[in-house]
Amino acid sequence: MSRTILLCDMNSFFASVHQAMDPGLRGKPVIVGGDPAKRTGIVLAASYEAKKQYGIKTGMIVTEARALCPHAVFVSPSHRDYAAFSSRINNILRDFSDLVEPFSIDESFVDVTGCLKLFGSPLEIARRIQSRINEEVGVGVNIGIGPSKLVAKMAAEMEKPNKIIALTLEDWPHKVWPLPVKELFGVGSRIGRWLNQIGVKTIGDLAALPVDLLKKRYGLVGEILHYSAHGIDYSPVNPGSLDVIKSVGNQVTLPRDYRGYDQIKVVIVELAEEVAQRARKAGCLGNRVSLTIRDPNLFTETHSRVLPAYTDITREVYEMGMFLLKKYWDKDVKARLVGLTLSGLVRIQERQMDLLSQREKQEKIDRATDLIRSRWGQHSIKRAVSLTDCGVYYGR
Repeated sequence: MSRTILLCDMNSFFASVHQAMDPGLRGKPVIVGGDPAKRTGIVLAASYEAKKQYGIKTGMIVTEARALCPHAVFVSPSHRDYAAFSSRINNILRDFSDLVEPFSIDESFVDVTGCLKLFGSPLEIARRIQSRINEEVGVGVNIGIGPSKLVAKMAAEMEKPNKIIALTLEDWPHKVWPLPVKELFGVGSRIGRWLNQIGVKTIGDLAALPVDLLKKRYGLVGEILHYSAHGIDYSPVNPGSLDVIKSVGNQVTLPRDYRGYDQIKVVIVELAEEVAQRARKAGCLGNRVSLTIRDPNLFTETHSRVLPAYTDITREVYEMGMFLLKKYWDKDVKARLVGLTLSGLVRIQERQMDLLSQREKQEKIDRATDLIRSRWGQHSIKRAVSLTDCGVYYGR
């Protein structure tokens, strides 16, 4: 059955949220970034005024952005506000269809196939959505219209800001095939480099490539790339796509280069505390721990290991993190960034009891810690190592 799907993509979302909260920022170059003093000075988002007039780009060092646009308004990120605005936007979308799939904090798919007789043509629906988001939330939105999620996504990227673009499969060969292959949704940097190396420069070149060659190189992903290059995508809009999380993880950029197990251990303790607490809050257990370390030369390495049993216990996550550190990095390892992830999550239904271990005692300690923090704040109770010079995540 023919479908009509919209992809709603908020324009410069983080910066737009700050402009919506402070109307005095509208029309000004606004740059959202971290604190250079803490070495998190990366541009996370920039308003269109900053992008178009001064060439500010996401991922740019804040000091470089300041040199290009010294009179820009620099603001710290506020993820709680971004999440609240995202929720308001998705509530508006649900007024037009119950098939709304948040794709990221600033993008959502909407299947309006069954709503056309209620709200009019796809273009009319898109205009009404755009108008309501502009007026009620105060941010701009690009809307792509297509017969599938892939086509709608590609349409939304064609022209910005605050545009509505419709794209059909009939349009695909002359509007999409000439584009660089890296612009095809699903082509990451690694795949893009390989495709360029074998002479595939455009999406049309990829469409002409034998599917067997792609399958031999990338398996099922290669077959999906072949179909995507032809604009074929059968995936449904799934409102429950985010109902079950697959992993919880945190990473922290260090205030200075840490060296050796003793210093990095403190960060792993703090990250394990946060990751396990998030898993408990979500009602999930995980069975794989991953440790990421980025060295002072920005080389990033990640290793993981499956746990003996599913867990949400802080100590078990920490101990596996330390096992990975000592197994894959030498004792003089230097770290600029450390990340820890618990994955393979499942909903808690029942637990395996172990009469010879202290798991039940550790679970009670964790639950008591969570209760204290929920009542008195995240920093109301912390481990002693967080009070040392190497404490980062929970502060001193």
